[in-house]
Amino acid sequence: MAAAGFFEGRRFGTGLALVSAVFFALSNTIVRAAYDGGSDPISVSGTRFFLPFVILAVFALWRGNPLILPRREGVWALGLGVVTALYTVSLLTALGRLPVGIAILVFYLFPILTIAISALMGWTKLSARTAGAALVALAGLVFALGVRINDYDLGGIGLAAAAALGLAIVSAVSGRVIGRSDPVRATIYMAVGATVPLLGMVAWAGGFNWPATDAGWAGLIINNILYAAAMIGFFVAISRVGPPMVATMSNLEPLVAITAAFLLFDQSLAPLQLAGAAVVVVALIVAARPAQAS
Repeated sequence: MAAAGFFEGRRFGTGLALVSAVFFALSNTIVRAAYDGGSDPISVSGTRFFLPFVILAVFALWRGNPLILPRREGVWALGLGVVTALYTVSLLTALGRLPVGIAILVFYLFPILTIAISALMGWTKLSARTAGAALVALAGLVFALGVRINDYDLGGIGLAAAAALGLAIVSAVSGRVIGRSDPVRATIYMAVGATVPLLGMVAWAGGFNWPATDAGWAGLIINNILYAAAMIGFFVAISRVGPPMVATMSNLEPLVAITAAFLLFDQSLAPLQLAGAAVVVVALIVAARPAQAS
């Protein structure tokens, strides 16, 4: 009973959100090996949601759970999957038009947008501490990512902002969908909703552009494994601690990306970036602390 309670609790949900953030960041770093091996963003996106679907479907069937959601919730979950496909393509395109630091910074407006959407819709009771932590974490990202104003490209910024809004919508609305139903089945529907339009984009682009090297294939496979684990953990965490907390924990992702770039590509961190990273970590710790009972 105690173990079951732990897996339903706030600490587990917060920890799962952090692990998901790490896996998302690593998947987005390792995917460069697939690109270097001859693949492209559309082809990688077209494969990303297949593995989560298979894992969750097998898990649900193993537990004897039905795969079908009630009609209303199923439609919402499929719609969120379509939004997921659109923001994924928007972000990948923005990364091709902007320096990575700027694209990530603009994209990481999504935690604040998630909090704003949840609050405006009256879906979540938010503490000043959680909202403040999100703002402080974003401020820390400005330093950690070393953004320069003269690197801005309006088209790329628009795409990154659209991706941020898309993920914010998915994060906020999925809290409502998943909160009323089984997160496993809801995530299965989202994976299907994302895969169908992405496969259409792949077909429009002339088919999959597979890697031509062993390293490229390794990058594609590892990317898909990490992304599947991150996606599943992300939506389960939303069902445990809510969209605002999960979105705030996601500020860890760019820090992991910076560290991975340093370890894999020997990109050094400036003192100002380290200071920004420290600010983000402190904000995450503050946001993760449970509220004191009155």
